[in-house]
Amino acid sequence: MSVQTIPIAAPVPSLSTRIVRVLPGIALLFGIGLLGKLLEHTFTHLRTQYPGIPFPHLEYVLWAIVLGLAVGNTVGVPRIFRDGVTTYELWLKLGIVLVGGRFLLQDVIHIGGLSLLLVAVELVLSLTVMHLLGRIFRLPPKLTSLLAIGSCICGVTAIMAARGAIEPEEEDTSTAIASILTLGAIALFTFPAIGHALHMSQQGYGMWAGLAVDNTAESLVTGALFGEEAGKWTVLAKTARSGFLGFVVLAYAVYWSSRGLAPDVEHKGVFLWKKFPKFILGFIALSILATSGFFSHGQLTSLTNLSKWAFLPAFAGVGLRTNLRDLTAQGWRPLTVGILGEIFIAFITLGLVYWSYSHGVAR
Repeated sequence: MSVQTIPIAAPVPSLSTRIVRVLPGIALLFGIGLLGKLLEHTFTHLRTQYPGIPFPHLEYVLWAIVLGLAVGNTVGVPRIFRDGVTTYELWLKLGIVLVGGRFLLQDVIHIGGLSLLLVAVELVLSLTVMHLLGRIFRLPPKLTSLLAIGSCICGVTAIMAARGAIEPEEEDTSTAIASILTLGAIALFTFPAIGHALHMSQQGYGMWAGLAVDNTAESLVTGALFGEEAGKWTVLAKTARSGFLGFVVLAYAVYWSSRGLAPDVEHKGVFLWKKFPKFILGFIALSILATSGFFSHGQLTSLTNLSKWAFLPAFAGVGLRTNLRDLTAQGWRPLTVGILGEIFIAFITLGLVYWSYSHGVAR
């Protein structure tokens, strides 16, 4: 007579245990970010003292990414740091919320409303093109869906939100994420160069980076690399873009469930609320408080400084989790579809931004 053994679920770690686990990785994120600030300050001083020597002129944002890339792609991230490194998204969202204090509500309504309009146009065109490219290159349908969702909304966050809704193959999910991260890494080095070559304004470039670059982290870094003011407007445009997340994922969930290839969506309102990026509400709340005069000038300055401190580990995390081997690991077809789609989205959004400024829609 055999005895059946009942598997025992692993105990859930306590809050104190989880905090202890993330502390080393958080320390690594801040350490890399602070080292980036130190390098920026050091080379600025050296350029002043020795003007004849061409010392590198890099802001701390790029230093943090370069240092993170160097660590992540050489020695790698040891296990003790991994839990903490994943918190970079939390710091990113906190930074976005705090930036809300720098916007008056009328700016959020005007530019945010314009961003919503431009995003709506971008969504329709980019989804159409991504699916067309997916068919041309004969990608699996659900992989095409994930690439389309990731490229038109907010990258990895959108892909992960869609994963449970449309139930793709695990390989499709990892391939889509690798492609989106690769494209984000390319944007970091190409968008600022294009912006400077076109002599774009800080606000115009910031809007473009927020509308065109997929992954939220890479989008904000791409904006910040152009200038602090550009980074501010990138946050607003990207926040408006993220607001469509629930609706797009819901549409795909309904489509795949109607074909019997995904779970049914019974409560659409609950689904939308579950997928809605809650940090947007915090961003708007701080903007309302700032507009109403709730904060003093000194407090607003403190909020601005806090947002910079929050972005510091977030930008370091972008470098740490970017694996350069992913450039070729997922095969050439998904990456080709992603690159062609990103080029199209970049040109479309650039045209939309120029149109809005040339017609006086944006100021």
